[in-house]
Order: sequence, then C-alpha cells, then structure tokens
Amino acid sequence: MNTAKRINQLRSIMSDQEVDFTIINNFENQFYFTGFKAIIYSRPIVLMVDNNNINLIVPSLEETHASETSNADKLYVYHETLVEDGNGASHIEHLQSVISKYPKNSKVGVEFSSMPVLIGNILRDAGFELVNIEKQIEEMRFIKDQDEIDLITESGRLVSSALAKSLENAKAGITEMEFDQFGNKALFTEVSQKHPNSMLDFFVMTPSGLERSILPHAFSNTRNFETNDVAIHSRQVGLNGYRAECERTFFIGNPNEKQKDAFKLAQEAQLTALDFIKAGVTAKEVNEVARKVFKKAGMEQYSLHRTGHGIGIGLHEQPSLRYDNDLVLQEGMVFCVEPGIYIPGVGGFRHSDTVVLTKYGSHLVTEYPRDLDSLIF
Repeated sequence: MNTAKRINQLRSIMSDQEVDFTIINNFENQFYFTGFKAIIYSRPIVLMVDNNNINLIVPSLEETHASETSNADKLYVYHETLVEDGNGASHIEHLQSVISKYPKNSKVGVEFSSMPVLIGNILRDAGFELVNIEKQIEEMRFIKDQDEIDLITESGRLVSSALAKSLENAKAGITEMEFDQFGNKALFTEVSQKHPNSMLDFFVMTPSGLERSILPHAFSNTRNFETNDVAIHSRQVGLNGYRAECERTFFIGNPNEKQKDAFKLAQEAQLTALDFIKAGVTAKEVNEVARKVFKKAGMEQYSLHRTGHGIGIGLHEQPSLRYDNDLVLQEGMVFCVEPGIYIPGVGGFRHSDTVVLTKYGSHLVTEYPRDLDSLIF
C-alpha cells in the first residue's frame, strides 16, 4: 500500500486549496492514507496531516496496533483507565493541544460529511476556516492502483468461490443462515491456507421467499428454504482491506413463468450493462442501458436502485452508476454492476459482478454462471 504517494497527493490538494492542515474523520479514508484499520470505531480516531507531519489520535487499546501498521509520525494516545487518570482522557484534549500549534485564521481541510459537529465547533471557535476537501479525496479513491486491483482481483476469486460453495448446498429445509455458512467455512479455510497473516472481512445475505427476496438489503435469518423458493445470495469479501462482490438469484425447485421472465429480464439488464461499461462512457450511460431493458418490458417501476456502485475499501463507494451522474469513467475504476427488479408476489431478481475498467475495455474479477438453468436447485 503506497501511503506515501497518497499523502503526497493529499498535500498537493492542500496546497491547491491553501490549506494549512487537514483533519480526516472518515475511517475508510484514514485507512487509505495510513494503512491503519481498527475493528471498531466506537472510540474516536482522528488523523491530522500537515506539510511536515502525520499525526494520529488513538485510544490506548489501539496504540500498539497503530504504531505497528500506520505511517504516523506521531501517535497521540488517550486513556480510559484509572492508572492513566490525568494523562489524556479523550481525543478532544489531544486535538485541542495539536491545533493550538497553528496560528489563528489557518485554513483546515475537512470532510463535511464525516466531521463531527463537536470538532467543527472546536475548530471554528479556535478561529480556523473550514475548507471541505472530501470531494477531492473521494476522487483520489476513484482510480485504483495496481496493488489495489490485485487485492480486489483476489477478493473476487475468493467471493466467487464462497458463493459457489453455498450454492452447491442449496436445498429445501435448511435456513438462510445455514446456507450461508457453507460458503463462510470455505472462505475461512481458503484464506487461512493461502493468505497467512492477512486481514479478512466479509458480508453475506440470502433473503429468500416472495416476501423477503424483494428486500434488496435484508440480513439472512432462520427462515427455512421451501420448495419453489426464489432467493438472492449476496456476498462481499475483503482481503487486506479491499473488497469484491458477487450475487446470484437462484431457485429451490421450479420457478413459475412470471419468475422466469423476471429472472431473464434482470439477467439481460446486467449483461447489457457489463457489455457496455468501459473507460470513456459516462456513469449515467451505463445506468441508462440497463434501465432501457426494464422500461421496454414495462417493468421499470420495479427497479428500486442504481445500476451499480464503486467498490474498494468500502462496501459501496463512489462513483455510482446512477441516472444523474455525468462522470466519464476511466481506466482503473472498479464497479459492481447489479441492476435488479423487485416485484411483490413474484420475487426479487438481481445478479452482481465486480468489474475493473482497463485500457482494453473491462475485466470481470467475479464469476459464476448467470443463466436460469444453472441457478435452479
């Protein structure tokens, strides 16, 4: 992870915006710039960057972890134990101490969407001018470097393998969660054998049946698969901080004619978008080719979301493949392409694949059969 290059890019943005120092609160951006990733963020972590130093404010339980994995020049550690009483009780104390070193009227780069109001008020009360640079940071993350693409590609292989293992075990009588665990076990086994000392995170859901499959985002629960069920199996896998996604709609037993038609329509919309997406087209145009498939069939009202989204560090990243996004796509961008329709009384239908844009077009990093016959169990 080339954090030095990223910090230099950030400092270039700061120079362009005449910013004296920057405060990063978004935890994905903290990882992007430092290489440090905590498990939870209930104890605040604050990244501060100026032209000379990278400062990281962390709770004491993250001190060793941050010192070993981050690129911070200095750690400011706050405590929550009696033995350390009076030695920095909160991140705010350290924040106020660090910002006191800068002259009043300094410009501070911040992320308006992620900065707590409390910190914003402290900065304003100290006489600083807040400059929102989150769009520039967001745009930095649009295009992945080769190291990022390599991790996403391997995550794509892993997520496809885990999805396949669960689908091999699809049958009536098992619960959604039991179904998920087949892929989970295969995933844990594979990563532990082939990627020692690696960091793994994952997400999985399999809403099933007429009522649950029309919920685009619903956690798996203890509902049993039934004969003639429709279900959407959705997975993300993140290896060492970088993710890929794969989803397939499948059936336990035989779908009815309406379900067959809806399945094939969603499959056509996805294949059309996958065939179209490449550097040089706009995000809006990718969304439009999928939308037209649904509109032509008179089913557009059942399409509840965009055609796709960026992916990398985050589960959902910018840029989005939305109807109103005029951004021209570039080589190195990575997307999940996932147009879907959700029809009450019929079911939900969505495939998703992760695609990397290249100078030759696009490259799929996830794979599993998409056709109807391959997804009836």
